[in-house]
Amino acid sequence: MSRRLATILAIACLIAGGCAFLVYRIVNIRLVAARPQPTVSVVAAAQDLKIGSVLTPANLTTVAIVGSVPTGAILKSSDAVGRGVVADIYKGEPILDGLLAPRGSGGGLAATIPQGMRACAVKVDDVVGVAGFVTPGMRVDVLVSGNPPGAAASVDGVVTKTILQNIQVLSAGTDIQKDAEGKPQQVQVVNLLVNPEQAEKLSLATNQLKIQLVLRNPLDTKVGDVPATAMGALFSGAVASAPHPVEVARRTSRPAPRAFSIEVINGSHTSQEKFYASDGQN
Repeated sequence: MSRRLATILAIACLIAGGCAFLVYRIVNIRLVAARPQPTVSVVAAAQDLKIGSVLTPANLTTVAIVGSVPTGAILKSSDAVGRGVVADIYKGEPILDGLLAPRGSGGGLAATIPQGMRACAVKVDDVVGVAGFVTPGMRVDVLVSGNPPGAAASVDGVVTKTILQNIQVLSAGTDIQKDAEGKPQQVQVVNLLVNPEQAEKLSLATNQLKIQLVLRNPLDTKVGDVPATAMGALFSGAVASAPHPVEVARRTSRPAPRAFSIEVINGSHTSQEKFYASDGQN
């Protein structure tokens, strides 16, 4: 066998081996894909579930999940029945333990309060409530206005200060549902999610001062040091000084000076000369 023929046969064997390996890999991948994968049944929502609702068996179904099970997934419906929903769950979505309130806490507003936090009610009106746009899930800052302790109770001494920032609104009136369209609604009371220390500040301010809620972008979570603003600072340098009154000199009434007439005879010419006393006296 010639050397050239041996080289050709060797190259042909290498090509054939490569093609065989490639076909093997393709067939193996298809066989693995066609092989039934192990699935796990988890509890899911049979319908859209709103925040605050209490789960019943009619609200639940099961879905099969291929591969790893999501962390916190509930495998038995009995572990979900009777628990309150703390976040909106959509139809077909697996129900995770973190989306439900602890067993026994019920539903409604109380079930949505995280451990260690408090819901504090604040009375608002059309203006203070940002024209009705304070809805559940939004974020607000809390401003108070009034006279500082020890200051004279007057309009000029009024000071406004930001006492709380980036506070979540739990409910607007009796509504704890988040409006997807953000429609305004007129309410008299909103509940804010605060910690115990913030609840004390808010309660004190509610009883003694005027409260203003300032709406903020939910993505803006920055909390800064905002200085207080006094009423006098709003008009600093803006009020022109009042013109000084021009003092008009009063004229003192004096008696008219007395006139004296003297007849002067100069030869045949006679004339009358008048003289006046400078001080008005003889």
